[in-house]
Amino acid sequence: MTETAGERPPLGRRERKKAATRQALADAALRLFAEHGYDQVGIRDIADAADVSTTTLFKHFPSKEALVFDEGDELKAALLAAVRERPAGQSVPRALRDHVLRSRIPKGEHADPRFTQLLELVDATPALRAYSRRMWMQHEIELAAAIADEIGAPADDPICRALAHFALTARDLGHDSPDPEAAVNRAFDLLEHGWSAAGDGTSAENTANAENTGNAGNAHRAES
Repeated sequence: MTETAGERPPLGRRERKKAATRQALADAALRLFAEHGYDQVGIRDIADAADVSTTTLFKHFPSKEALVFDEGDELKAALLAAVRERPAGQSVPRALRDHVLRSRIPKGEHADPRFTQLLELVDATPALRAYSRRMWMQHEIELAAAIADEIGAPADDPICRALAHFALTARDLGHDSPDPEAAVNRAFDLLEHGWSAAGDGTSAENTANAENTGNAGNAHRAES
């Protein structure tokens, strides 16, 4: 029987065992980090909790941070799909906004508790926030190329590169905000609609400058 598109052959026994070990390590790491704090847990603690050696652990994960972020390829695929497979009529900035919010903000009563726990751990740990940001930003060039392809622009178009850069950066916004979702939305309002639509206070500033200029002129005439 031939393999149809989108289907993968079943994993063999060895591959299943490797996947199970990898998952056990990731689960143990998240549990220990949540219970004791990221900085208080060592590599040996995690290996012992998963009943493997530290050598086995490093065969699956190159660093302590990688135990928390073990889906780099999936992250990139989902990011590019958000642009390429967006609904008809939806703008690229809107598609990126929706994707960033889904990856950053747990939604509804059916949100995965493990996902919520992971986000809380990352937000509370500077080393993990920095690692997460590096993971996202490493896909900037490929995201920019996907955006350019969608709008028929050259692959090195600076506008596409800027949109990719700032869309990825926007995910970090709201870390210290009581409403992270609102912070991310404000950033994408700027990307999608421009500075003048972002409520930047320019009109009020211009009015104040005009009033100050007028007052200064009146004062000068009065002195004369």
